[in-house]
Amino acid sequence: MIVTIKNDEGEFLFDISKIEDATKKQEAGVIIQKVGTLSTTIEALDFASRTHRANLEQLLMECEEAKVEQTETEQSDS
Repeated sequence: MIVTIKNDEGEFLFDISKIEDATKKQEAGVIIQKVGTLSTTIEALDFASRTHRANLEQLLMECEEAKVEQTETEQSDS
């Protein structure tokens, strides 16, 4: 498996399958899985958050009785 690392020093490619130390190879595999899981979780949470915000906005826009007029001071504070 090829992994790309980008940092302040540049971009580096590593072939995990070429790691000779079995412990380091296994650790690299575990870390790659964790990063993949976290990336998927972040994407799912972002999607869920955007969906809930859109649902809340739609619900509130249908509730005319809940609308509050902003005063001039509140508008200038924003």
